Amino acid sequence: MTSTGIALVASGFRGFARHLGGVMGADAYAKYLEHHRSAGHQEAPMSEREFWRDRTDRQDTNPQGRCC
Repeated sequence: MTSTGIALVASGFRGFARHLGGVMGADAYAKYLEHHRSAGHQEAPMSEREFWRDRTDRQDTNPQGRCC
């Protein structure tokens, strides 16, 4: 396989990994930061650890249909 072919396969794999991460919610913190920034909040955003703890707590107290 040529280096161009390897680069195409690697690029395709990275795209698939990004898509899968989006489906699984792995990009939720990045989306939260973008929303926080664009909404003009004055306070500092939650840390990534605080964000995931808050998200898990909200899901536990208000369960909704999800796959698992």
